[in-house]
This record gives sequence, C-alpha cells and structure tokens, in this order.
Amino acid sequence: MADRVARCPKMAPLFLLLLGAGSLPAAGCTGAVSPERSLVWGPGLQAAVTLPVRYFYMQAVNEEGHNITSSPGAKSFKVMIKALSAKEYIRIHVPEPLDRNDGSFLMRYRMYGSAKEGLIIEVFHQDKHVAQSPYILKGPVYHEYCDCAEDDPEIWQQTNSCPTNEAQISKDFAPFPSIDLNRMLEEVPRRFAESRGAIVHYTVLDNQIYRRSLGKYTDFKMFSDEMLQSLARKVRLPDIEFYINVGDWPVEHRKANATPGPMPMISWCGSSDSRDIILPTYDITHSTLETLRGVTNDLLSIQGHTGPSWDNKTEQAFFRGRDSREERLQLVRMSKKNPELLDAGITGYFFFREMEKQLGKAPLIGFFDFFKYKYQVNVDGTVAAYRFPYLMLGDSLVLKQDSSYYEHFYSNLKPEKHYIPIKRNLGDLLDKIKWAKVRRTSLRFLTLF
Repeated sequence: MADRVARCPKMAPLFLLLLGAGSLPAAGCTGAVSPERSLVWGPGLQAAVTLPVRYFYMQAVNEEGHNITSSPGAKSFKVMIKALSAKEYIRIHVPEPLDRNDGSFLMRYRMYGSAKEGLIIEVFHQDKHVAQSPYILKGPVYHEYCDCAEDDPEIWQQTNSCPTNEAQISKDFAPFPSIDLNRMLEEVPRRFAESRGAIVHYTVLDNQIYRRSLGKYTDFKMFSDEMLQSLARKVRLPDIEFYINVGDWPVEHRKANATPGPMPMISWCGSSDSRDIILPTYDITHSTLETLRGVTNDLLSIQGHTGPSWDNKTEQAFFRGRDSREERLQLVRMSKKNPELLDAGITGYFFFREMEKQLGKAPLIGFFDFFKYKYQVNVDGTVAAYRFPYLMLGDSLVLKQDSSYYEHFYSNLKPEKHYIPIKRNLGDLLDKIKWAKVRRTSLRFLTLF
C-alpha cells in the first residue's frame, strides 16, 4: 500500500458529497476567522428543497482567503432562523451549529410549520454577518409534514439536484427491461411470501399508498411506509405496483438470463448472487426522517460527534456488536490475544449463546464513543453491517471486511481510498492495524478524499 501524505487542503468526506455539501475549496490551516471571506452553502438555504431536517454548511476562512482546517472554537458561528413575516409564527427547532473539528460547521433546523412568506436566516461570527448573510428564502417554505406534493416529478428531481443517472439503480434494473405485472402478481406471493414471510405488496394510485402484508414477519413495513409517505407529500408519485422485502436477506437469486427470469424484488440489502433492487436501508431512512426528534444517530448528527482530535484518539482498532456472524466471535478471540491492537467485544448473544461464558459479554457503549478510537472494524452481521455509513462519517479509519453483501452506496466506494479492506476470514486484520499504526499521521486523511 502506498503511503498517503496529509496536507492542507482536504476534501469533504464521500458522504458529504452524497448529502450535497460538495468539496471544500483550497485551504490554509490557521488564522483568525474572516466573516466576509467565510463560506455558507447547502440545501437548507433553498426554499424549494423540502427535507425532514434542513441543513447547510459553514466553512471558516481566514483573512488570506484560506480555509481554516482545525476548529476555530465551537461557538465561532451563531445562526438565527425565523419567519420572514412578523405576522407568521412558526415553530422552528434551531440547535447550535455542529463543530466538525476541521474548520467547517454543520447547521440543522427542523420546521414544524410552513412559512408562507418565507424565512430569514442570519449567520454571525462575533456579531458580524458571515458571507452573504442574511439569507432570504422566499416562500412558501414547506415543512416535512405539509401535504404539498409537486405535480411534476422532473421538476422535483431538478429542485433536489437528483442525479440524472445513478449507477447502482441502472445496474439493479438492467435484468428487467420489461416487467410482466400479471406474472409478478401471481409468482411473488407464491415464491417469497410463504418461504420468507416478509413481503409487502404496495400499490400507489392517485398518490395514495395502499399495502398488503404477505407473511408473518412484516413489522418492518413501518419503515417502508414512512419513507413512501414522506415522498408522496413532496412529489406526486406515478401509479405503480411493487413488492418490498422487509426482511434482512435479499430474496431473488435467479440469474438475469434464467428461464423463467428473476422477479423485480425491492430490498434494503443486496448481494453478489442476488438480483434484488436496492433501497437505502431502513436504518438510514428512519434516522433521516427522525433527525432532531426521535433518534440520535443519523448522518448529520454524527458529523458533530466524531470524538477527540485524531492525535488524541486511542490507537487501537475497535468493535462492539451482537454475535450475528462467526467472524465477530473471532474478533473477540483476536482482541484477547492482542489487546494492544484491538478492543473487541460482543454486547449480546443470540446466535452463539453457548460462547458467552467463554468470550464474555461486553457492556453497551454509546455509538459516539466509538470514535474515541482511531480505527473502526466493520464486520458483517446477518447481512451488511448497517453501521458502515455512520462509521464513515466518524473521523476514524474504517477497516472493512470483504463481503458479498452491499448497501445502496457501496458502488461509489473504492478500497484503500475510502476504507482499508480486510479479508473475509480476517486473516490480515492484525497486520493491517499494525500497518495503520506505523502510518498513523497520514492515514487520518484516507477517509477524507
């Protein structure tokens, strides 16, 4: 592996690009914050973009026009958000900006009512307006639960900067140049509902969502329900029928050229030997919908809780989780023999209960505390480990097990660029940790490009 040299400037993590933050401009490292030169940008400054929680970014820039790449102080920026018209009273949850400890800040706000006239957003540094503040969002500015669907899906896609082509979606639909609806309605219940018991049949008609549960294990339909309902409030959906598998494992294993061919089953997790069409996991969609309300671990909040600075993180690899895969037990054995390299523990036993006495049970630990450690080990559970996107945002280096399972975004990642790959059997894990410790200064930046 080639060494990577840490230099200013640095780029935004992959997930910030997926969230619409873009890359950070060329940077210096230190200096006093210049309110005029500092930057403010993001979808939360656009009136037409309706999100569960609106957000935007602030980048501290010094007088020389260089990005500041360490925290200038958690209280460096102050944000005020209110209705543009004094005649409108709207409840808006406006927490403090999240300090991302790299000179940038993340601002989130959740609206509990729509602003007919619009919003005014003011960003201050030491009582001086930052960048182009104040920002005027001309109304209407809708809140998440407003039934305000855009009639034209193409306009909605353009407003939200949706890509015209998504590689994973194109790949998933490639085996289905056409769909025989009658065959699907006959075959899916027979093949999957009886054996899997976790299939939900959805029909969208006149932007109303109807569903029928097929099987005993469909409780997770609450997550697909809330996702579809959120979409239907924002954009008029086409009349369509489809099946969602709300279980863990992908279900369609027929090859594309098989006779009969595969069925277009929608799932949260894919695999190299299945043909399911992959959605973002229920964990991601639920935490996104409930940010600043019902959850603490979400793609935005993680960015402000990334633990100590890199130099002050504990120089060990870390893992906590259930016993949902045998390699996780192997991690604990490796940890007991090599405690200077790895701190691994099982927090709950279900699949291998007979091993609890031998391996012990680790106490639960808050997810933000994971990032006290420099290296995070990501090992599959029953399928792909759904913690992976959160680990990627945590300012620790992720060592990811080779896997046949994948989530919707994996095709955008490159080994040794976004994470350090480790073998399926974990045979090279200890060597990779040793390698990382030798290159501890440069590797902090591996996850940032």
